[in-house]
Amino acid sequence: MGHCHVEQDLEHLERIVARISPGDRIPLSYWRKRVDSVLAAARLPSHIERAKKLIGTLDLLELSAH
Repeated sequence: MGHCHVEQDLEHLERIVARISPGDRIPLSYWRKRVDSVLAAARLPSHIERAKKLIGTLDLLELSAH
């Protein structure tokens, strides 16, 4: 996955994660897998930082579901 594709995926995930909740139809685990996939492909420090921020947001969402 090239850095342009990583950037596009990050932009998409940032929009989605900002709007989801633990009770949504698509489980949080799906979004975590998507973010993990982007993080694995990320090479630029800014991309890695943004992916880690998304993981932190998903962590908080999962905690609020319990």
